[in-house]
Amino acid sequence: MLKRAVVLHHPQSEGAAAFSRQVAEEFQRREIEAIVSDAWADDAGAQIHSAGLVICVGGDGTVLRAARVTIPHDVPILGVNMGRLGFLTDLSPRDLFNYIERVIAMDWRIESRIMVRADLHLAEDDAKHRTYHALNDVVISRSSPGRPIYVAVSVDGAHVAVYRCDGIIVATPTGSTGYSLAAGGPIMSPTEHHLVLTPVSAHMALARSLVLQPDSVIELRVTSDHGAILSVDGQEDMPVDSGILLRVSVSEYITDFARFHPASSFYADLAEKLEFQLSSRTYSGG
Repeated sequence: MLKRAVVLHHPQSEGAAAFSRQVAEEFQRREIEAIVSDAWADDAGAQIHSAGLVICVGGDGTVLRAARVTIPHDVPILGVNMGRLGFLTDLSPRDLFNYIERVIAMDWRIESRIMVRADLHLAEDDAKHRTYHALNDVVISRSSPGRPIYVAVSVDGAHVAVYRCDGIIVATPTGSTGYSLAAGGPIMSPTEHHLVLTPVSAHMALARSLVLQPDSVIELRVTSDHGAILSVDGQEDMPVDSGILLRVSVSEYITDFARFHPASSFYADLAEKLEFQLSSRTYSGG
């Protein structure tokens, strides 16, 4: 039985915050400890300690933030969609209350998804570096419009190519339906263990995506007169200097999702959401 839950919500959505409080009140009425927090709050990660479930109320961006916040806690995330498409969420607000007894009984299936790790080395001696983890992707891209960057790519110590491009995306299977897909990358089943490297607007013949082995290590050496930007899940952006080295691999952490819908519905759900995204962009009016 569920003893303690944390409900994270998007900070700029009054509807998500109000619904999160309703969920917490429902748990508390059943004598289950429930904490409500802004997903971007400084203490959001500390709140998760000893929780049996994180309920994430918002859109995909809120889920991505929650995935990083839950590191290194071994706690599943249940996404409740109050955004537009909800690629990463499982339930609607109405569904959550329909499933409340199963939530309390912890009667869900666990869907584990890999994360990607990026080690940013700031000096040649490798003594100074920063480490980032992402559920969707890490991206190294140009910082100035119209000025490409040069990225020397090696995989497992073997040189692959020097890309003259707008950027390089290294995505997880979860992130394969995001920026990587928009840049021409493949759609991968979310529970696969492969990373996919996708160049953005590459000026060369080898401009296709590369699907890598689960244990592969990618090295990206960036050259640019104007610097570059390192982006983590599209939410954390860091300016980096020319000459930096980025080592990317499958993270030692995973994100566990609490799911109620069958895994077999992934491709049908994805097709429906992509179709909705396309139709919502279609202009109609006088």
